[in-house]
Formats: sequence, C-alpha cells, structure tokens
Amino acid sequence: MPVSRALRVPLLLAAFLSIASPAHAYLDPGTGSMILSALIGVVAAVALALKMFWYRLVGWLRGKRRGPAAVEGAPAADE
Repeated sequence: MPVSRALRVPLLLAAFLSIASPAHAYLDPGTGSMILSALIGVVAAVALALKMFWYRLVGWLRGKRRGPAAVEGAPAADE
C-alpha cells in the first residue's frame, strides 16, 4: 500500500530525529538544581497567570468595576 506524500514527510522527519548521535557533554551536579529551579520558576509563573486570570474572570462575572472609582467613599473627579 503506497504511503501518501503528506504522510511521508512527517514519517521521514520522525525517523531522522530519532537517530541519536553521541553528545560528548558533561553535566555537573549543579545542572540538576539549575533545571529544578527553572522548572519551579515556570510553575510559579503559570500559577500566577492563572490566579490573575481567575480573579479577573470572577470580577467580570460579578460585575465589579476596577480602579479608584470602585472604592466606596472615594470622592468623584468633579467634587
């Protein structure tokens, strides 16, 4: 059964990328902690972005306004 041209390209790309060449590299013990701290930073940034999105969504659904005008007791601009 012939493989279509559209399927042949991804199959060849996967085959070429699966061939491993020797990496003559040294990873010292500090590299693991560097990768771990970068991973923790990425997780913290994603968590903060989700938190900000969640509070904006909840505020929008409740109809609350943002900014100084939303504070009760604050003088208006024309006062």
